[in-house]
Amino acid sequence: MADIFEYKCPCCGGAVSFDATVQKMKCPYCDTEFDPHAFMNKDQNLNNQAPDEFKWDENAGQEWEKGEEENMSVFVCKSCAGEIIGDANTAATSCPYCGNPVVLTGRLSGVLKPDFVIPFKHTKDDAKKTLKDYVSKRFFAPKDFKSENKLEEIKGLYVPFWLFDSDTDADVYFDATTVRTWSDSDYNYTETSYFDVFRSGSMRFENIPVDGSTKMPDDLMESIEPFDFREAVDFGTAYLAGYLADKYDVTMENSIDRANNRVKVSSEQVLRSTIDYPYTSVTTRNSSVRVHNGKAKYALYPVWILNTLYKGQTFTFAMNGQSGKFVGNLPIDGKKLFAVASAVAVGVGSVVFAVGKLFGLI
Repeated sequence: MADIFEYKCPCCGGAVSFDATVQKMKCPYCDTEFDPHAFMNKDQNLNNQAPDEFKWDENAGQEWEKGEEENMSVFVCKSCAGEIIGDANTAATSCPYCGNPVVLTGRLSGVLKPDFVIPFKHTKDDAKKTLKDYVSKRFFAPKDFKSENKLEEIKGLYVPFWLFDSDTDADVYFDATTVRTWSDSDYNYTETSYFDVFRSGSMRFENIPVDGSTKMPDDLMESIEPFDFREAVDFGTAYLAGYLADKYDVTMENSIDRANNRVKVSSEQVLRSTIDYPYTSVTTRNSSVRVHNGKAKYALYPVWILNTLYKGQTFTFAMNGQSGKFVGNLPIDGKKLFAVASAVAVGVGSVVFAVGKLFGLI
């Protein structure tokens, strides 16, 4: 039985066939013509492209040395079930995620010891001042939300991260276009040219972070990146004194998919950046990413966090404890918003009335 080959038009997606009259591939839907060799080469290259391949050494973290765990305690929040780690001197505290009291449940066990830690560089006073400045500049924030008792709840928390290193080879096919427009006395014309662009390269990625806590929103953690791993030191329990540490609940094995995605997207972006011809658009059509010599490390990164409940809704603020980068969302004072909206509506109404009088419409 003969094989039937089908080629898709890059302009409209319709099936393209060979037109003997013009000796070219032609789309019967949009009448675009193509060089047949270009189609055959593209099809052959795509068929020969290797699949994605991600290989990681899954040994990360260390075993605790004898006696080290005895100085660490585990606290559990009965409200959100968050588990945090403190040193032996940590007194009763509140949950950094929901603000409710936490209870001591026992000594630390059953988790890996971090390989590295980035110590806090910004103090609690720095974090409080940054948060206070941030809130004070938001006109629509309610006055009672700006009260000092809310600001006092900010806590220093070490967030668990899995850090991935890899050597990567990537091949990426891009669809690119150039668009040219012109006019004459009768018509406006648009000419769109389509191009296949191929890039291939090898690159090295180091310390790709994936946070190991389900309680810490991924987008929040990515928003306060980057952390400078050059300031990381070998982990020691002394760095936890006066701070809390989140107990990871996402294993390194379960973090690999996110690491793979970040490597794949970053590889495509790196190769995309090498395309310097002034195309109108460049989009990824297909890519093949192969990771080798992949390794992971377990580290704790410093974060100042305020997670507070205000009128039934949770609002979260976070500051990078190393760089000071700050992010967060705020409640809205409905009365202020209504007052401003009313003032704007009155102003617009006054302008409309004045214009109407000017032109005799009112």
